[in-house]
Amino acid sequence: MPLWKYLLLHVYYHGLLPTRWLRRRAYERAGRVPVVVLLYHRVARDMTTDWTISAQRFAQQILWLKRHFPLVSLGEAQRILRSGENRRPCVSITFDDGYAENCQEAIPLLVKERIPCTYFVTARNVLEGVPFPHDVAAGSPLPPNSPEQLRAMAAAGIEIGAHTYTHADLGKLTDPDILQREIVTAGEMLADAIARPVRYFAFPFGKHRNLTPTAFRVAREAGYEAVCSAYGGYNFPGDDPFHLLRIAADPWTIRLKNWTTIDPRKLGIGHCEGPACPQQPAVPMTIEG
Repeated sequence: MPLWKYLLLHVYYHGLLPTRWLRRRAYERAGRVPVVVLLYHRVARDMTTDWTISAQRFAQQILWLKRHFPLVSLGEAQRILRSGENRRPCVSITFDDGYAENCQEAIPLLVKERIPCTYFVTARNVLEGVPFPHDVAAGSPLPPNSPEQLRAMAAAGIEIGAHTYTHADLGKLTDPDILQREIVTAGEMLADAIARPVRYFAFPFGKHRNLTPTAFRVAREAGYEAVCSAYGGYNFPGDDPFHLLRIAADPWTIRLKNWTTIDPRKLGIGHCEGPACPQQPAVPMTIEG
C-alpha cells in the first residue's frame, strides 16, 4: 500500500471516531448493532498470493479484535439476527478454501485464545490433496489441508463448513446434477471425512454474480443452517439469518479497524437484491438522528 494511502486511511479512521461512537450509541439504543463476519483465506509467513496475510499481522488483528469485540460463532450470529435486537458489536471469524499453512500458526492461535471459527473447505481439494484451481492458474499450487488436519481442527472446536466440491462459480451453473454435487454431495463427503455434521456453506467468490436463487434453494433443502456470501456489508438484527454477509479481512489492519467499527462507506451494502438473488426483505441500513 502506498504511504499516502496508508496515512489517509489513518486520518479517515481517527477523524471519524467521534462520529462512529455516536452512530454506535444510536444503534445500541435502537438495538440495531450489526454483526460483522470476517473472511480470511491463507495465513502464512510468505506472501505468495494476494489472499495471504502474514502470520504476524493475523495475530495482531485477532488480538486487537479480541480486545475490542466479543468474538462469536456463526450460530451465535444467527441467534442475534433472529432475535431482532442487538446492543453490542460483535465479530465472527471465518476462513475459505482450506490451506494447509493455516494449521501452522493461525488455527493454533484461535484454539489457544478460544476464539470461535468456521472453516470452509473445498471438498475435492482437501480430500484428494489437489491444489486449488485459482492457485494453479496463478502459478502457485499451494497445498490444501488434509483430512487429518480437518479432523484435528474439528476435535479442537473449529466448525468445518462446505465450500463446494471443486470451488465452482455457482452463478454459472444450471445443471441440477452438478449443483447437487457442488453443494450437497460436497457437504456429505466432508461430514463423512470428519465424522461430524457440516452445518454451513460458503459460496466461492461470493459476489452477487456468483449467487443464484437455485443455489440458495438447493443449499436450504440440503439442510444447511446458513450460507455465506462475500461481497461485504453488515448483518443487522432482523436480517435473514440463513444468508450471512461477510467482509474480506485485509492484510492492512487499519482497514480492518475501519470496517469493524461500522464504516459509513459499507452501510449502504445490503443483502443481495435483483433477479439473480433469492427473495428477501430489504432492511434499512441507517438510523436517523
